[in-house]
Amino acid sequence: MAAIHKISEDFYEETFTLIALHSSIEDFMLVYALNSCLKTKLKRSVNDLDLSQGGSFPIFDWRDEVNDRYYTFVSNNDVKEEVLSIGNLFQDQPTFTKYHLVPEYRDVDYFLKIEHDELDVEDKILKSVLTIPKVITAYLVDASKLKSKNNLIF
Repeated sequence: MAAIHKISEDFYEETFTLIALHSSIEDFMLVYALNSCLKTKLKRSVNDLDLSQGGSFPIFDWRDEVNDRYYTFVSNNDVKEEVLSIGNLFQDQPTFTKYHLVPEYRDVDYFLKIEHDELDVEDKILKSVLTIPKVITAYLVDASKLKSKNNLIF
């Protein structure tokens, strides 16, 4: 009889801070503002985050070797345009489907994920993000209570 090995959920417990951002500006403009404000060097990743249930989300990331942090900035929203040519009333008209990276927070525009081992770094970063003029609001999200936590593993 073969032994069955199972990995428990808490085996791979990642410590990270998740900051939700509400802003009406484009992602590249917000990344530029974050780089200026936080003294980071976020750059667009070559590959986007593609979820199996739909949606493709651009990722901006940067590894801070000095402070041993890994920053990831990602949009929460993606809109796909499809043209359905099935014999319906609005034939050949585009339809738009909206996807969310974290469906529990549909109103959030962007997420900033920071992987770190330090304590009390969240408040300093959050205060810096709130100084950006085009950021409407930003706040910490408790990632352990998210149902779609697996979408944040990139």
